[in-house]
Amino acid sequence: MSKGIYVATIEPNSGKSVVVLGLMRMLLGKTAKVGYFRPIIEDLEAGEMDNHINTVMSHFELDINYKKTFAYTRNQVLDLYNQGKSGEVIDEIIKKYKNLEERFDFVLVEGTDFSHENSSLELDINILISKNLGLPVIIVSQGDKKALKEIVDSVQLAHDTFTQDVDVLSIITNKANPDDLSALKTQLKERINNGTNITVIPKIPSLSSPTVKEISKALGGEVLFGQDMLNNLTENFSVGAMQLRNYLIHLKENALVIAPGDRADIILGALQANISKNYPKIAGIILTGGLIPEEPILKLIEGLSSIVPLISVKGGTYNVTSSIGSIKARIYAENTEKITTSIATFEKHVDTDRLADKLITFESEVFTPRMFQYNLLQRALNDKKHIVLPEGYDERVLRAAAKLINAHVVDLTILGEEDRIKELIEKLDIPLNTDEINIISPTKSPHFEDYANTFYELRKHKNVTLQMAKDTMADVSYFGTMMIYKGHADGMVSGAVHTTQHTLRPALQFIKTKPGVNLVSSIFFMCLEDRISVFGDCAINPNPNAQQLAEIAISSAQTAEEFGIEAKVAMLSYSSGASGKGADVEKVREATDIVKAQNSDLKIEGPIQYDAAVDMRIGKTKLPDSEVAGHASVLIFPDLNTGNNTYKAVQRETGALAIGPVLQGLNKPVNDLSRGCTVDDIYSTVIITAIQAQNQ
Repeated sequence: MSKGIYVATIEPNSGKSVVVLGLMRMLLGKTAKVGYFRPIIEDLEAGEMDNHINTVMSHFELDINYKKTFAYTRNQVLDLYNQGKSGEVIDEIIKKYKNLEERFDFVLVEGTDFSHENSSLELDINILISKNLGLPVIIVSQGDKKALKEIVDSVQLAHDTFTQDVDVLSIITNKANPDDLSALKTQLKERINNGTNITVIPKIPSLSSPTVKEISKALGGEVLFGQDMLNNLTENFSVGAMQLRNYLIHLKENALVIAPGDRADIILGALQANISKNYPKIAGIILTGGLIPEEPILKLIEGLSSIVPLISVKGGTYNVTSSIGSIKARIYAENTEKITTSIATFEKHVDTDRLADKLITFESEVFTPRMFQYNLLQRALNDKKHIVLPEGYDERVLRAAAKLINAHVVDLTILGEEDRIKELIEKLDIPLNTDEINIISPTKSPHFEDYANTFYELRKHKNVTLQMAKDTMADVSYFGTMMIYKGHADGMVSGAVHTTQHTLRPALQFIKTKPGVNLVSSIFFMCLEDRISVFGDCAINPNPNAQQLAEIAISSAQTAEEFGIEAKVAMLSYSSGASGKGADVEKVREATDIVKAQNSDLKIEGPIQYDAAVDMRIGKTKLPDSEVAGHASVLIFPDLNTGNNTYKAVQRETGALAIGPVLQGLNKPVNDLSRGCTVDDIYSTVIITAIQAQNQ
């Protein structure tokens, strides 16, 4: 079940607040604790609160610290994007959302307002955020003063754009012409006929009209009278430029009167008309030119029994009138009438029971790299482990160490001469505080003699002498591995400089494999755009036989499950199902049978081709009864040649992040790096090693 919903609009003034308020009321009726989050808010003056957040938190009395309800302001996001730090934006948004998700049963997430010109970037950002939070989306549009075809076309385009990356649960079109409700809903359902909830809400005049307070704020006005009536709605406005006897016949219900501040006749006449049974009620009076009525007039007004807001503004009547015409209605915390109307409108037009059922039963299949990396970090932080990095003279290792220490995610030991490592850190300007790490030179370590003696005892049956043991223990890979064996470290990451064989040999000699495991193998976590796939074995075993291939599949499935990925195993071959013949495909078929015999509950399919394993359409065509075809999360390659080339091809052609190789089958975690690894590769591999250590 999803623990959140993302409300995204596709244009300005869509009436998104109506949907958010209605949803919040619906959710609070279904579950006890509902959180609220806005990833990006508008830029604000110092000390000012975001209106959306203030309204929701105040009306529903939500117990959330204001600073935890948003991640960034608009300008902060644009600055980070311009610096090429878009990933940092998403990471912080995920972190903030996850903190709320832990506290609340459900979180309502409200997207941006589309209040600026760059709508394409804004649409992309909303899709990116909802995708990385793994949330279904409600799309909100508006139909005010639009032809039916224009509304339907824009909604369909938005739906098709969003559904490329996220699930759309509902589409709500606000402010529709009341006469077009039925026709608009029919046309939308004809265009979008995939089960998505379609709702059309008519334009509600009281929600579309700004209040006197909103107009006063937009104009920077000074309230002279009528402070208690600032929430009056202004359904229209007119300028008092003619003589009073002519102007009075133009007054309309809930009109805003606009007149120069020295037109006492218009001001007093409008106020008298407001309390007269023979004229409509007015919403307020705007006094232009920065002019304030003379003292006798103010005294007369003050003595009236009922005074609508009188507001003095700077600027000429023409400019002020033009500005008022462009002011859009908003909903704010003090205007309880609009909030109540919004909730009632939502409940009247939205099938809340059906929408709630869809929310409760929704499960996202999207699992982005950012989500995966966030989950890894949180798991590592829960139980901090000690990792040794033997290659202390490599710049990438030192930079990764700085990043790891800054995140407080692991304790680190770096092997090498302390003076040389400190010199490199200073020379390369690496922000690594050496007081926060252990730096050990193997031969100078107080444990060196003990490690050498231990290695001698473990390997003397292989004709290893004590002197040979000392020479061997001077090697950083052996020393680091012995730290793990003796319990002085929990895991090791190497390979930025050394070969796989150099990294793995010590582990095989004395850490050895887990009980019941005969083979050390490897997987890569392939972080694709919308999912994480496990590829094995792409680094260790050149040409495994059927029994070894089965063991690789079982180990890879276990690794996937340990890292929160449901294992659906595809045993890859050049043939799918029973159609293929030949030694290579028979090996895969036999391996699949071995796995099924040993793990009857494991979801596995083989032999199966790569496209049928990952593409639902092709999978249904080739293996229609398979629960793995089209949904495979663990892909087992028949040999190293195929696996290594495939992972590199996928990585290069799709831009996927490949984390690994992650070694599996050892009693204690030792992981190998590619010699072409990046700082981020080392960082991710250390975190994975720490998590593996938690599971030992």
